[in-house]
Amino acid sequence: MPPMWNPWHGCHKISAGCRHCYVYREDAAFGTTTATSQVRRTRSFHMPLQLNRRKDWKYPPGSEFALCFTSDFLIEEADPWRGEIWDIIRLRSDCRFFFFTKRIDRLDRCLPPDWGDGYDHVGIGCSVENQHMADYRLPIFLDLPIKYRTIVAAPLLGPIDLRPYLDPAKIRDVSVGGESGKYARPLDYEWVLDLHSQCRSTGIPFTFHQTGTYLLKDGRLYRIPREHQHTQAKKAGLNLPSYAAPRP
Repeated sequence: MPPMWNPWHGCHKISAGCRHCYVYREDAAFGTTTATSQVRRTRSFHMPLQLNRRKDWKYPPGSEFALCFTSDFLIEEADPWRGEIWDIIRLRSDCRFFFFTKRIDRLDRCLPPDWGDGYDHVGIGCSVENQHMADYRLPIFLDLPIKYRTIVAAPLLGPIDLRPYLDPAKIRDVSVGGESGKYARPLDYEWVLDLHSQCRSTGIPFTFHQTGTYLLKDGRLYRIPREHQHTQAKKAGLNLPSYAAPRP
């Protein structure tokens, strides 16, 4: 797993997929509400610029950063800070950065002036949890200037027909996962198999990255401990190798 770079923390819910998000669960343990959490800058704000004792980059060229996994990179409260993060990303063009968002409809107003048709070292994932959100977010996603696009069907809450959006020239891969936590909604394995079939038929790389806590398979509901959710998904043998665009 690449290093997590969380320059800010906190979020608020905007759709069905947010209901049991781990960000709210973690914040609730410290006394905040489960509906929202305060969006604040963190001590990791300048993380990619850290130096080691020899005054070299702590994170060397070629490092890959998972950006804003305890918030949303495009959340409104972070608008005053995002420009500085773009400056850091631009300065560390020798590294790779990727983020997932449920706010893809805000991307066009959040891009830096020199974005053009996208930075070569930045990948963006659009999260969709059901057909309604796929039909709203993905047309926007496909029309935006992005070099490397990933569809993140997680937490998957129902069957989704992605075929209208699976353009191999635009979509790098599809990643699918269930919901985790005590109150997680079950993931039906048939939904995963259907998305796998859609990707195979269109030549799009596919990853089943997480089972979630409750997996419905062959009429039986399985409860899978958090520490096994990624490995059990991998053992399903559904992953299709990446043979489209290279990783950013």
